[in-house]
Amino acid sequence: MLEAYCDILSVEEACEALRIGANQAYDLLNSGKLKGYRQGRVWKIPKQALIEYIVEQSKIKL
Repeated sequence: MLEAYCDILSVEEACEALRIGANQAYDLLNSGKLKGYRQGRVWKIPKQALIEYIVEQSKIKL
């Protein structure tokens, strides 16, 4: 699914993988819905966190 990406993604790479804009990605990171960490002012997103977010969002909500 995300084999083309390294183990740690930038916000830009996460946006590309999720097909969302940067503002939405920062909203997800700041709300904690997408797990990541900051190195200085730069967000880093583990690939596993991106996979977990995709799986969680794909669950059918009744």
